[in-house]
Amino acid sequence: MTKPISDVTPNTWEFLRDPMIKPTGFREYDARWKYPDEINLPGMTALGLGIGTQMHKRGIEPVMAVGNDYRDYSLAIKNALVLGLIQAGVTVKDIGPCITPMAYFSSFHLGVPGVAMVTASHNPNGWTGVKMGFAMPLTHGPDEMSELKEIVLEGKGEARAGGSYEFVEGVFEAYMDDLVGDFKMSRKLKVVCASGNGTAGAYGPEVLRRIGIEVVESHSTLDYTFPHYNPNPEAMEMLHDMSDTLKAAGADLALGFDGDGDRCGVVDDEGEEIFADKVGVIMARDLIKLYPGSTFVADVKSTGLFASDPALIEGGAKADYWKTGHSHMKRRVHELGALAGFEKSGHYFLAEPIGKGYDDGMRVAVEICKLMDRNPDMQMSDLRKALPKTYSTPTMSPYASDEEKYGILDRIVARLVADTQASGSFAGKPVKEVVTVNGARVILENGSWGLVRASSNTPNLVVVCESSESEEELRAIFKALDETIRTEPGVGDYDQTF
Repeated sequence: MTKPISDVTPNTWEFLRDPMIKPTGFREYDARWKYPDEINLPGMTALGLGIGTQMHKRGIEPVMAVGNDYRDYSLAIKNALVLGLIQAGVTVKDIGPCITPMAYFSSFHLGVPGVAMVTASHNPNGWTGVKMGFAMPLTHGPDEMSELKEIVLEGKGEARAGGSYEFVEGVFEAYMDDLVGDFKMSRKLKVVCASGNGTAGAYGPEVLRRIGIEVVESHSTLDYTFPHYNPNPEAMEMLHDMSDTLKAAGADLALGFDGDGDRCGVVDDEGEEIFADKVGVIMARDLIKLYPGSTFVADVKSTGLFASDPALIEGGAKADYWKTGHSHMKRRVHELGALAGFEKSGHYFLAEPIGKGYDDGMRVAVEICKLMDRNPDMQMSDLRKALPKTYSTPTMSPYASDEEKYGILDRIVARLVADTQASGSFAGKPVKEVVTVNGARVILENGSWGLVRASSNTPNLVVVCESSESEEELRAIFKALDETIRTEPGVGDYDQTF
């Protein structure tokens, strides 16, 4: 049986040879731990054994592509994971260092069912994790993660014969061909490519140059200590830096990628940071002209414009709001046969005939450039200004421990539902409904809203608000929501405000 972290004293961790894993590292749709404080190398081997056992249990051909990000400890972690997979009788195809969407692509390219990507995405130095799935473009969701957690923590992993290892060359080249094909820009475009020293710095500039973009590189040198900022295109720090670089270079556009390359953020030619959900609406407006009547999935953190924008309504677009989280969104896009899914975090899921349905920041960058090519007389600021005006907060994350956050959220949701039902109002305005598919999204009759949910990746709650009317109303919605949140003493400070 795997030893839980509570049974291990800190001064013995470095000498430990038994598997050690903190249970809270098994999250809703992937796994993340601080290394070596919350997981050790034998723990990663136990995880690999568990993943392989899960494949056999589900009757899936035991073949898996495995990749890793560039952090200096990721190779050791991947090797420990691979050892467990081989012990479980899995044929491992190692594609080497890569970004997460390239690992997802390798499943299609190599014709294998399973993918395991060793990455902590944009989490700070010292974190590690695994994103995994058995049926691309789908990745593990809550049910699969719960099953895997039980297998690993209860020592149910089963060793089998037949495991093997192969290092596979050429996946990067095939991935590039799939992204770009023979497309070339017909208009000149100067683009800032920002990666915050994350793994995407080895890919983004090359992808953009291949389609004929003049690239201004920003923090492309790989450095997992993230000396300039955390590569998170949802964070204002990164967006502000992208804006400064764009203005200094006189560029037309800035595209920024997170640590493992599956998200993309945008700053327009005027240096305005466009939150990713609004970029999604801009893309949906363009796509609905090419694919009338398409369905678009948006996460509950996203703008209400997917349902109310006149241009989308005119094109026959159908909007579906769903749970936040890359695994939830991929599944929903797949289930509905949607053309695309958009998350406020910058995860976009472009399905056939555009993409393969998984989140890929590089694919999004190429499609945004194609969008600009289809609109040669417009800049990104023109497309931004053409949207109906709304007022939005960034994504804000007050601290709540992994052990307590879901209980805290349940109580907050119950209070919000009870209070709005009793009064019929919120922030001084009539309430239309409270959507509880993922936390609580309190929607006013005028379409404005406030959301609180639990983060699936970090010890935080997540708060987002949008007003269809004014900055004043936006602040009133946030104040009302925060007052309810503050009834919980286990909630700490926000990581950023507005």
